[in-house]
Amino acid sequence: MTKKRVVKDYEALPEDIVRLVKIKYPTGYAEHLLSYTDKEGKKVSALPFETDDTYYLIRMTILEAKRIVKEDEDFDDDGVLREDFADVEVDDEFDGEGEDDDEIDDGISEEDDHIIVTRRRDDEEEDIPDDTEY
Repeated sequence: MTKKRVVKDYEALPEDIVRLVKIKYPTGYAEHLLSYTDKEGKKVSALPFETDDTYYLIRMTILEAKRIVKEDEDFDDDGVLREDFADVEVDDEFDGEGEDDDEIDDGISEEDDHIIVTRRRDDEEEDIPDDTEY
């Protein structure tokens, strides 16, 4: 089975995915970013993250990655995830389900797939398609 591939901004991720990302990258995100060229020829950086059924590229710049960790109370002053973070109970565990508007399941091989990218606008509730590919 081919995994769904999703590109999203960090702020648009569900809380359960953000929690898993923090656990995967307890020393911060900046050093783990990769870059790719989107279909418009622009260079984009993103944090890779994988679940059992989905491969995420979490779009962020190095500066954004550092800012996110610095402003997050779950990380200490040195940018390391607090030891007590894993002890906090969470009601909704990740169920492996992605959001319908972000997944690709068109029956075409993985090489032919494109990514539906969304960006959250502060003044709107819905994700906005971006047409960026990787």
